[in-house]
Amino acid sequence: MNPTLAVDLGGTQMRAALVDRDGRILLRRAEPTPRDSACPDALLMLVGGVMEGAGIQEAVIGVPGRVNYVSGTLEHAPNLPPGWTTSLTEENLSAVLGVRASLANDADLAAVGESRFGAGRGYADVVYLTISTGIGAGVILGGLLAHGRRSLGEAGHTIIDRSALAAGAPATLEHQGSGTTLHHLAAEAGLEFSGAALVELVEAGSPTAARIWESVVEAAGIGAANLAHLFSPGAIVVGGGVARAGELLFGPIRAALARLGPRGLPVPIEVIGVALGDDAGLAGAAGWSDAFVREVVSHV
Repeated sequence: MNPTLAVDLGGTQMRAALVDRDGRILLRRAEPTPRDSACPDALLMLVGGVMEGAGIQEAVIGVPGRVNYVSGTLEHAPNLPPGWTTSLTEENLSAVLGVRASLANDADLAAVGESRFGAGRGYADVVYLTISTGIGAGVILGGLLAHGRRSLGEAGHTIIDRSALAAGAPATLEHQGSGTTLHHLAAEAGLEFSGAALVELVEAGSPTAARIWESVVEAAGIGAANLAHLFSPGAIVVGGGVARAGELLFGPIRAALARLGPRGLPVPIEVIGVALGDDAGLAGAAGWSDAFVREVVSHV
């Protein structure tokens, strides 16, 4: 079985890999996302050495934005360089790469990866929640990727604070529960720490760091509870940079599910960290190319 070409196009970094049918990465390459290059040129430069001699017949390209799975187009991706959105279509990508190309929302792709090859194995219904610079989600129900004409699970853009909305203040889950929020709140509090360093301050007992952390993880817990009510998964798999804090994040999310989540479940919804880390989307390309996913995508 020939490997699949997996591509992860991010706002700051783009990665390409050869992935076998079991989600194992055989070869990889990463480059900074060029802000001043056209998409086809940047993509070809990235994948050239990866594809050569590999017998690639299919490519799956993950993108940080809303994908129309019927037309095979990227409709909205504010974090990609200007002009890339219109170039990222399945028709264009297939022509440029010389193989059949599929376009995938990056959270959907990671959800497939964790469900088939990672922490979500053994669960028919899985929500993948990524908490990083932004917040996104992908949903697997009955082993199939959940979507309609377009990618769904845009949890980061859901409104969780009605009072803030009325006051014109940040009101979405992403505005209140992301890694970017952690950074901004730390700066406002006069802390010169963010990310892992802020987590270390929390663990060391800093009241200011603890207050900031608690505010952000409370919002994340509300978002997780909302997803639990919407999709009733067996497990919520949490990834992204903020998830590297481990139980410092997972514990409050579990508490939020117990307090705010669905009632009367015979088995509690599991909250677990990713098994594949940043490679979840790359591994997901192997599952994406399987018939059980492609069939759902093509018969919307």
